Amino acid sequence: MIKPDIVVIGASAGGMEALKKLVAQLPSNFPGALFIVWHVAPAYPSVLPQILDRVCSLPVAHAIDKEAIQPGRIYVAPPDHHLLVESGHVRVTRGPKENRFRPSIDVLFRSAARSYGPQVIGVVLTGLLDDGASGLYAVKEQSGKAVVQDPFDALHASMPMQAMKAVAVDHCVPIAEMGALLVHLTNSAVEKEGGHLVSEQMDIEVKVAREDNAFGAGIMKLGKISPYTCPECHGMLLQLKEGNLIRFRCHTGHAYSLNSLLAEVTECIEASLWSTLRGIEESEMLMSHMAEHLREANDGEMAERFLQKAEEAHRRSDLVRQAVMSHETLSQDKVSNPAKEA
Repeated sequence: MIKPDIVVIGASAGGMEALKKLVAQLPSNFPGALFIVWHVAPAYPSVLPQILDRVCSLPVAHAIDKEAIQPGRIYVAPPDHHLLVESGHVRVTRGPKENRFRPSIDVLFRSAARSYGPQVIGVVLTGLLDDGASGLYAVKEQSGKAVVQDPFDALHASMPMQAMKAVAVDHCVPIAEMGALLVHLTNSAVEKEGGHLVSEQMDIEVKVAREDNAFGAGIMKLGKISPYTCPECHGMLLQLKEGNLIRFRCHTGHAYSLNSLLAEVTECIEASLWSTLRGIEESEMLMSHMAEHLREANDGEMAERFLQKAEEAHRRSDLVRQAVMSHETLSQDKVSNPAKEA
């Protein structure tokens, strides 16, 4: 018999308040080690450890690569770095982004599940889109416990709801009850039947996040080639299947859920449309400039031709501008709740 003592927590939009409320409930003798990924912008100087330290009786700090795991401590992923849990220590890496994020919740959960199996408690809190769903699937696959914040209690319900669609969660509770739940779970013994069997896919994906060469690690074995390309590096994407989850990975290692790929692709369309508009307007200005130059050189016929071409470009730019203004960045949230901002 063992006790679950590895608690991995993921949060995104609205996560600051949720995390503060959660850690404030934990006693100073909490028996487990906690690991937190909160989505922040890469250049944002994260002060999350200092903020949590003010309300928590446990020591909180950004994780340091290869430092030992100690019970009763909270390890926070630094900005623009993945946080991985390995046997006895942590890793802090700059492996490929997952679901458009580094740090990624899926990376943390998957690595913990691989190393500690039934000793892991995975917790998904408030956030947009679905980072954490695949990671929680990995936790459950390795006999760990799956916990989500009650979607009705979350500032943004998408992440807990998507996690609940991906796996049969063990507990769905409001943040006010989560501290007591974690204390109960970490003090409850669970059976450990020998070593837990880790799939080849999980093993390869953890290696990729650990900064191993994705192609060399055997990533091409994980799925079938899809018709889509990676928005990050433009390499081909492989389609992966986990239960009812569909995910994608490119051969350099970037990973997307179906939902995050939709959001990224439609966001990239807007950037492409703006680039196209810029190009057309530049050509219009150049042709007008050419017409003016030709008129000064007493070549009225050619000047008129260039003016006509400039007018055609102007009409095209109007069409592209209309396309830009009517374009939407889409996600499952926006499509299912069109009146609500994602």
